[in-house]
Amino acid sequence: MFEPGTETELVDAVLSALADGRKLAIRGGGSKAAVGRNVDATVLSTRQMTGIIDYDPAELILTVRPSTPLADVEAAIGERGQMLAFEPFDHGPLFGTAKGMATIGGVVAAGVAGSRRVTAGGARDHLLGFRAVSGRGESFIAGAKVVKNVTGYDLPKLAAGSWGRLFVLAEMTLKVLPRPEMSRSLAIAGLAPEQARQAMAAASGSHAEVAATAHVPGRLCGGESLTLFRLEGFDPSVAARAIMLQTLLADVGAVRELDEAESAGLWDGIRTLDLLPQDHVIWRINIPPRALAAIVDVLEPLGARWFADWAGGLIWTSFDGDPAVVREAAQRAGGHAMLLRAPEAVRAVVPCFHPQSEGLAALEQRVRRAFDPLSLFETGRF
Repeated sequence: MFEPGTETELVDAVLSALADGRKLAIRGGGSKAAVGRNVDATVLSTRQMTGIIDYDPAELILTVRPSTPLADVEAAIGERGQMLAFEPFDHGPLFGTAKGMATIGGVVAAGVAGSRRVTAGGARDHLLGFRAVSGRGESFIAGAKVVKNVTGYDLPKLAAGSWGRLFVLAEMTLKVLPRPEMSRSLAIAGLAPEQARQAMAAASGSHAEVAATAHVPGRLCGGESLTLFRLEGFDPSVAARAIMLQTLLADVGAVRELDEAESAGLWDGIRTLDLLPQDHVIWRINIPPRALAAIVDVLEPLGARWFADWAGGLIWTSFDGDPAVVREAAQRAGGHAMLLRAPEAVRAVVPCFHPQSEGLAALEQRVRRAFDPLSLFETGRF
């Protein structure tokens, strides 16, 4: 194992692995280590690279080392009434490990985002710049510590969601935002998936400025299904937009306001996947929202439990059946399915990521070779 504490030591570790012909598996807190296949590679741990380097609340800018715990980052900016607007979460409990293991680098590398993703953007939209070490053992800088940055290639977009397959992050600069003064959630009970999809689309396209929408089937919330709408902002504005939304959706069903405890429980369960059974295979399915009912019609009769986030564009499902059924349904819908959690025996034979088209796979290969020409980070995990 390599365990560098500085960027210079990180460069040395990469060069040493290159000299020895070893593959490197990058790891921070290890909260998502059980995603993908188990591989035989030398661990490059960044857990010594922690701490906030710079935080300017007035400019909404945070610079931090990659293995700084997500909880520490959120606590530090929360004290100043600010937040990571893309709502990241800790995957640790999902894989049976302790809460608090998630790091900010792991969050960015995995592109983790919650329900506000459709309105506030994802990790890729909040990563302004970074320092990293490539598979050549070269240190480089991308982006900048400013919000307005249009010079050169937008590599921060590439870093978010790269899962450690391009380079090792050594430092990141993120945009933070003020935390909303008020949050209220409205719900309609008893809608079928297609009805819920239409209601979420209407709300998302309205002047009510809905921050997040989701649909939870009745079997996951102890009764009738709930279609959720979250409003955020200043109190008078939220109150006015709540009335607007109730009027807009009056013909769909009775719109009620959730109390604070029920609202928090549901949104947190959606964000952390606590609503799903904790002993089953979990899939993440990204689709055009219009395909929500088609996916459900395939999986639900086979015993799958699911809920929809991002106005129907993201389905989380627990399903122990044939993986090909999930992948084929997602493919027909114009989307893709990621195997997030499964026993080791399943992960050994079922690829984590959805198979790519020939052209897209060739493009990805060219990008990866540009940063990692000797395949140092190509461990076979995904």
